[in-house]
Amino acid sequence: MSTVGDLLSAAVGAIGGSTREGQTEMAQAVASSLDNGIHLLVQAGTGTGKSLAYLVPAAEYASRTGGKVIVSTATLALQTQIIHRDLPRLFKSVKRSLDPLPRAALLKGRRNYVCKHKLAGGYPDEDEGMLFDLGADAAAGRKPADRSGLGEEIQRIRTWEKTTETGDRDDLIPGVSDKAWAQVSVNAFDCLGSNCPLFTECFAEQARNAAAEADIVVTNHALLAIDAFGENSVLPEHDVIIIDEAHELKDRVTSALSGQINTGMLSAATSAVRKHTTVEDGVVALLDTASAAFDRAVSGTTEGLMLSLSEPLGLALTQIRDSARQIINDIGGRSEDADAGRQMAKARCQEIFDLAERFCDPGKNDVIWLSRSSFRERETVNLVVAPLSVAGTMRHGIFEESTVVATSATLSLGGNFDAVAASLGLVGPDAPRWDGLDVGSPFDYGKQGIVYVAAHLPKPGRSGLSEEALAELEALVTASKGGALGLFSSRAAANAAAEHLRGIVDLPILLQGDDGLPSLVSRFAADDGACLFGTMSLWQGVDVPGRTNRLVIIDRIPFPRPDDPLMQARARDADRRGVNGFMAVSATHAALRLAQGAGRLIRSTGDRGVVAVLDSRLRSARYAGYLVNSMPRMWPTTDSALVRTALGRLAATKEDDPAKG
Repeated sequence: MSTVGDLLSAAVGAIGGSTREGQTEMAQAVASSLDNGIHLLVQAGTGTGKSLAYLVPAAEYASRTGGKVIVSTATLALQTQIIHRDLPRLFKSVKRSLDPLPRAALLKGRRNYVCKHKLAGGYPDEDEGMLFDLGADAAAGRKPADRSGLGEEIQRIRTWEKTTETGDRDDLIPGVSDKAWAQVSVNAFDCLGSNCPLFTECFAEQARNAAAEADIVVTNHALLAIDAFGENSVLPEHDVIIIDEAHELKDRVTSALSGQINTGMLSAATSAVRKHTTVEDGVVALLDTASAAFDRAVSGTTEGLMLSLSEPLGLALTQIRDSARQIINDIGGRSEDADAGRQMAKARCQEIFDLAERFCDPGKNDVIWLSRSSFRERETVNLVVAPLSVAGTMRHGIFEESTVVATSATLSLGGNFDAVAASLGLVGPDAPRWDGLDVGSPFDYGKQGIVYVAAHLPKPGRSGLSEEALAELEALVTASKGGALGLFSSRAAANAAAEHLRGIVDLPILLQGDDGLPSLVSRFAADDGACLFGTMSLWQGVDVPGRTNRLVIIDRIPFPRPDDPLMQARARDADRRGVNGFMAVSATHAALRLAQGAGRLIRSTGDRGVVAVLDSRLRSARYAGYLVNSMPRMWPTTDSALVRTALGRLAATKEDDPAKG
């Protein structure tokens, strides 16, 4: 059988490339990890070719041992790339060397697949707007009562469902709105399972069956978390987990293990029970009474972290739990001829019961807080619970069950893996053995990029961008003649920057929210003089190589909000354990975001540019060195005149001669 090195050379050669030192080093390390059962953390910078560096040894391992490999990503975009581009190319290039050739499958959460039963009208309409009637009207050639195109969207889904082999939302092009998709899909709670009359034709079940037969299963962090920590397995049994975009795993697992309750959920549950079950109204009224008590209790409660529940709130939650339990018992179990409406009602009550029980008897690892949000002048008050730490949970649910390879371009913070290893549960008594490897990047950051800290600016305040920061922003954008990606800490700051420049410079200033993000990024990439300003989605989701992206501006160090309840609780916990809470939580969060943001600049070997940080603390604060060591190692300066000159030269450089920059 061919070695991993031979297979990697064949795979890279098949796409017209050549293997890179870091890519080869990573592939060999992954192969060793899989064979020896030792966990591996790998930082692989942009341009390394890390996907092939783990897919090649994964394919070789699956073919040689018959073991099953799970590949988990944070984003759907990377999932799509792996299953539709990387793996088919790999299998084609090594088909003569690997026998048997591994099989691959893609598995997503149930909500990503169209539900045949729901599309056929098997579920009651959750929206009083009779959306299914709209789709039926369109199908019959009648003019639908248009509600922002929902009728047309549903009719398009009906037509597509007849020809699609996957039922996967991402295969529907062009796509449809979230509201339209909600009318044709179900979550795991509402699903009728094997009682569904269309169970054998179910797209979600077909995907699970394909995954069970496959050697390599591509999925996402959310599904990985549900499988590891939920009551029911959703992924097939496996020997190996490869986690790409591993810097996102902690947050995705935290999200999967969090929950919230509000009066809207309670009202929806009682409404569903009255519509679709025969539970006596007197029993349902108990949940109405508990909901009213909950509403009164939270209306007088201050927003933020809650170290304990008030007596009225605790009593209301107890009443919610007990009344939800009684309704669930009265609805009864599933019958052989399950009713979709009854299942939906029961699922809503079960969710409420589980949450209320958790609030009534929180674990030592639970953090509870109250949040308020407004939409169209209507306030929603959420009582939220989340895990203080997911380190122990991940150690027991993921790292003790399989051999794990975790990789990302931003895994080493402050120059080491300590922070990430601790967050994954790989530090402390009885922690499993793991190895760390940084294979670097093929880019010469010191020659290709400048990191400029505007050390002369005042320390950023809470009131937004200062006049001095706006003036510095204007000078930088003017010198570069556009080509700027602005990464801002808040929507207000991005709006203020765009408004300021639109009145001064004769350049296209694109602002997140003015159009869909893919459209904005495409316009930015196509126009040498355009600027694109936005918030967190741009910090991680933009890949624009070339001179159109020659200036990345970061308005301030991206610390978490000081009033973020979960971050507050985690910092306090660190302090109690004798660890610096600021460094363990806020600085680590900022280091990861800075690494991601600065990484937007150099995306190919021909790229040149400047990362400009308009926050003097990156030069003067005691933690500055830790943050800078987490960023790509570009040439550092605080000389504003030098940077403006460099940007002017870049702006004047012809696209076909990047060396002039």
